Amino acid sequence: MDKIKRLTVSPDTAIKTAWRQLNDNGYRILFVVDENQRLLGSVTDGDVRRWILADKALSEPIERAMCVTPVVAAEQEGKAEIRAKLVDNRIDCLPVVTSEGVIVRVVFWDDLFKNGELNPVDQINAPVVIMAGGRGERLDPFTKILPKPLIPIGDKPVIEVIMEKFGRFGMRDFYLSLNYKSNMIRAYFQDLASPFQINYIEEEAPSGTAGSLWRLRGKITSTFFVSNADTIIDTRYDDLKRFHDQNQNKLTLVCSMKHFPIPYGVVKIENGGDLKGISEKPEFDHLVLTGLYVAEPEVLEVVPSKGIFHMTLLIEKLLAEKQKVGVYPIAEKAWMDIGELKEYQQTLIRFQHGKE
Repeated sequence: MDKIKRLTVSPDTAIKTAWRQLNDNGYRILFVVDENQRLLGSVTDGDVRRWILADKALSEPIERAMCVTPVVAAEQEGKAEIRAKLVDNRIDCLPVVTSEGVIVRVVFWDDLFKNGELNPVDQINAPVVIMAGGRGERLDPFTKILPKPLIPIGDKPVIEVIMEKFGRFGMRDFYLSLNYKSNMIRAYFQDLASPFQINYIEEEAPSGTAGSLWRLRGKITSTFFVSNADTIIDTRYDDLKRFHDQNQNKLTLVCSMKHFPIPYGVVKIENGGDLKGISEKPEFDHLVLTGLYVAEPEVLEVVPSKGIFHMTLLIEKLLAEKQKVGVYPIAEKAWMDIGELKEYQQTLIRFQHGKE
């Protein structure tokens, strides 16, 4: 019953609140029910993403963003039928409903696949570039000893955790852009029995968050992923790739919805100093860059071969050239940024509590 409670929400719940609950429950889905537990609809990350991309408010009730034809199982359906629905629809749980539509139980993937078999995902044959050359000054003093990509998350360095996230979706071909303490990173992978093909790009000097990408011209000839070495993204990479392809983007930015409360009264003025009004402790939601991107190989031609060049400059140049740049929103909880000490400590707690 506790699991069902975490998976259900009332139709008048704000989308922002429901999205947070959706990402907390671990199953990436919510069921919208009335006061009698009758199923009204379901909500996934994709439903909320489409709502955000339509530039609609997160304060609206969840019933406006839900799917009104969710996948369900009838009480009389057996395990084989339920298993088929889980696999065919690539979902982790399925509500079992009465003829009146009342949820009586929820069947979870783990209940029927006891051998640890993972819910199938589309396998992606795409190279991945990890920008691993930064000094990691925000993690000082740790990075005086270790390069940021080797900062531990549990019993593995963060760069290996990132690579395994991609590997879950079939990606095996990695390019690591190195500079600071590059020998330590090379040594780590030299001693590791890794299932990945690892190629190295050596920066002669720091060149910014995108400056080394020009070195991949002619080496990468298909759609590829780019990731910072301090960002762990928990999302469906196959859905992200599908979004990028369907929208025919040259570059897709993965952006997290961040909540920014201001603990003060915000003053608005006019006419050179007259008080217009006061907003008491306002709250704002903004999409921010996470450091994960999907790109086409033509993007590499935009990167200069000399000087400091950051990803934001690349985005600006593409927009100036009228190239299509898209945004793929994810929830705040789906992004772990270990680039700052506070965020790193929170990530460690999440891993220790078995949420990853």
